[in-house]
Amino acid sequence: MNEPVLSGSGLRKSFGATVALAGVDFAVAAGQSVAIMGPSGSGKSTLLHCLAGIMRPESGEVHLHDQRIDTMSEAKRSRLRRTRFGFLFQFGQLLPELPAEENVALPLILGGTPRPKAVDAARRWFPMLGLNQLEKRRPGELSGGQAQRVALARALVTGPAVVFADEPTGALDQATGADTMRILVDATKGHNASLVVVTHDPSVAAHCDSTIEVRDGRVVADAAVAPPKAGAW
Repeated sequence: MNEPVLSGSGLRKSFGATVALAGVDFAVAAGQSVAIMGPSGSGKSTLLHCLAGIMRPESGEVHLHDQRIDTMSEAKRSRLRRTRFGFLFQFGQLLPELPAEENVALPLILGGTPRPKAVDAARRWFPMLGLNQLEKRRPGELSGGQAQRVALARALVTGPAVVFADEPTGALDQATGADTMRILVDATKGHNASLVVVTHDPSVAAHCDSTIEVRDGRVVADAAVAPPKAGAW
């Protein structure tokens, strides 16, 4: 694998007597997509949260390039999540009162970009993701697949180094989910961002370049599917 963009080594995390991570190593390169699989309670979401700086591991290290992030203050990790990381969740988590273009622009606005400039930057993503003419629609006026693509645009609008997707197709039907994964992988790869997907679904993981399986807080399988391909963009 090329030089990793994001890496974790020896990650351990417990919740009371429950061991969520028991010394996990992880790495992902630019333009590469990795699926983290495992049953409920296996530790896969805890791994994502540690890698994304949402929580700190009890031991081990997390690095973005050569910058160690697990020892940062909460304020610095929050800024990192806002500027260098993008997030896509199962239900999109769009704000229902805002039109699609302002939902996409929100990370830029929160980062201090003037609203008109942020919305203009957000609009550029709509044709790229097949969302033409949907800029003014509110989330309740979008289909499930359209809403997830708006959420993907929001995840990508800051030009992140890494996009984290937690069960991104869990609320979609099979056909829409497959289309969403194709767009997600192509979009991140096309912008040379790393993609980390948490899923329990093998058909979702199959879209990624490689898969790791986590059980009882340990990596029990690590399979490379294919080297990263050039994006379709």
